[in-house]
Amino acid sequence: MRVIARNKKARHNYEILEEYEAGIVLKGSEVKSVRQGKVSIVESFARVEDGELWLENMYIAPYEKASAVFGHDPRRRRKLLMHKKEIRRLAGKLAQKGLTLIPLEVYINDRGLVKVKLGLARGKKKYDKRESIKARDLRRKIAAELKNYR
Repeated sequence: MRVIARNKKARHNYEILEEYEAGIVLKGSEVKSVRQGKVSIVESFARVEDGELWLENMYIAPYEKASAVFGHDPRRRRKLLMHKKEIRRLAGKLAQKGLTLIPLEVYINDRGLVKVKLGLARGKKKYDKRESIKARDLRRKIAAELKNYR
């Protein structure tokens, strides 16, 4: 598995409740750009519409060697592939107030397919973020002390 893009801010801004893996429908020029690592998922999100799962606002840079005719729109909606039963379950969970579906990683699996790891998330409040930072700093200090202790 080769990670192409990671949403580093997601775990800081959101509490991740569950994680899902989904395939993504891409054009040829998009696959080439993804393999080159020209992807950004920072401001993207997923939503369920008419029983289908869509990824919105994901940026895939245009492939330089593709002609204008066969190129792609960098911010177009992209369909995500999951089992219908999983999509229905997700739709029910997303109907709850305060939950959203955000991409955590885009990667290429062992079979060479582009996949997206999605997280069912609830937004953190400011005080939750401060607590996370305190806990992280404490873990760093403990690790440093253990390293010096050896």
